[in-house]
Amino acid sequence: MTAIAMASDGSYDPVISKLITSLKEAESLTDEKDLGFLQNLLQSKELNALVNVHSKVAKINKDDRIAPLLSASVQSILFAHDAIAQKDFYPHLPDIPVEVDEDEETIKIVQLVKSNEPLGATIKTDEETGKIIIARIMHGGAADRSGLIHVGDEVIEVNNINVEGKTPSDVLSILQNSEGTITFKLVPSDGKLDQRESKVRVRAYFDYEPENDPYIPCKEAGLGFQRGDILHIVSQDDSYWWQARKEGEKTTRAGLIPSRALQERRILHERTQKETNGDAKKGSCASICSTPPGSPNPNHPCGGPKTKKIMYDTAENDDFDREMIATYEEVAKLYPRPGVFRPIILIGAPGVGRNELKRRLVARDPEKYKSPVPYTTRPMRPGEVAGREYLFVTREKMEADIAGGKFIEHGEYKGHLYGTAAESVKSIVNAGCVCVIGPHYQALKSLRTAQLKPYIVHIRPPVYEELKKSRTKARARSTFDENNSRGFTDEEFMEMIKSDERINFLYGHFCDDEIVNDDLSDAFEKLVNFANKCESEPLWAPASWVQ
Repeated sequence: MTAIAMASDGSYDPVISKLITSLKEAESLTDEKDLGFLQNLLQSKELNALVNVHSKVAKINKDDRIAPLLSASVQSILFAHDAIAQKDFYPHLPDIPVEVDEDEETIKIVQLVKSNEPLGATIKTDEETGKIIIARIMHGGAADRSGLIHVGDEVIEVNNINVEGKTPSDVLSILQNSEGTITFKLVPSDGKLDQRESKVRVRAYFDYEPENDPYIPCKEAGLGFQRGDILHIVSQDDSYWWQARKEGEKTTRAGLIPSRALQERRILHERTQKETNGDAKKGSCASICSTPPGSPNPNHPCGGPKTKKIMYDTAENDDFDREMIATYEEVAKLYPRPGVFRPIILIGAPGVGRNELKRRLVARDPEKYKSPVPYTTRPMRPGEVAGREYLFVTREKMEADIAGGKFIEHGEYKGHLYGTAAESVKSIVNAGCVCVIGPHYQALKSLRTAQLKPYIVHIRPPVYEELKKSRTKARARSTFDENNSRGFTDEEFMEMIKSDERINFLYGHFCDDEIVNDDLSDAFEKLVNFANKCESEPLWAPASWVQ
């Protein structure tokens, strides 16, 4: 054996050299095969490198020249990390006090952690006992999620403060001034009311701002909405205050809205004040409901609507549907059916452009969009062709057909009868076409049916300045002029806006969409988009149409 292991600096490692020398001395006493294996191992570069590394590390540790260094900042960070990791930051409720008194009535202690979210419960004074009780539990709120507080529970203490003899406002002040954990001591009610959510959806027919409602039991619990919003009514247990969410919103907490009965009473009250005093005056709660609006007692409902005929300007009497009190309408999703298209109805003030939009839609695809030719008793105007714009008949003939039920809608305008025959609409629908109608707005009462299922679009004028500017630029001809030989007058512009406001007030809530016709091209593009949506998407419609 002539080679020995060498260190990295060229010198032989003394440890390995000594081992090799020992092997050489014992060569005569060792098996040749084993000796060869050991020689190869000791002379390998790998073993020699490991031995060198071990020697250097052992020398460094021995000299203690390298020691772990830890700056104050790094050490502080590590200590802070360890402290945080060992803590539990979830809220911890204090121990529930143990009270053992068999003579006392059953009580329950409920503890909730106060946050930015409302507790989701309202309270009231019981009329018979004078005690503070839970009036309602808001679906999805903190109280509801706890599952421990129920309608009818009597409140004895709030944060160890006895509420006997106090008013709901006093208790509310206690809650508002509380921080962290809120502890309620309650006497359970005799029974638990069912808190299952209903599946009812409604379309709102009026605007509502709870912060401006003097009757709402808790303004913070109110849900504001605008006319046309779809609301999910999760509870109708209270005769006066429903619980609802806006459809599509992700929040699980419901809010208070006036019930249909309460809103109808309010509208009737305001109309009565207008009629008797000539001015709308805000009445007292007692004048609207026979019992306080906050009462959840279903045995004292406000009752159904009692319509009262209201006198308006004589010239507008026929325009007002005085038996209608618009509050809510139950709705459901109406899905498109292949080959069956919903009629498109365009309503609007005279001269606003709905007939031109109807004409353009039909001209865009005459095989798909068709408009029934209406009947009229007025004389034919220059340029008109019988059977194209109108079917001209005598008043006697049309009155006879109206009496015979042949018209799906009819009305009188400036002394002349107008109407659309039911058979003409039916034939278009049965042919697999889209029926496009532009009737007088009063016709909605007879056209908005489960049989037709129309899609209604309100064509509206812009503000006066924009209306005048756009019509002058387009050189629009006045529809009030029988010969269409002149432009609109300022008075006609004002009448168009006034008529539109009346239509919006009376029938706007029936419309699925609206288009402000400030530019005819833009308005037509929107109409085409609405027509496509009507054919391809499930849309909200009266529930009776779906059922």
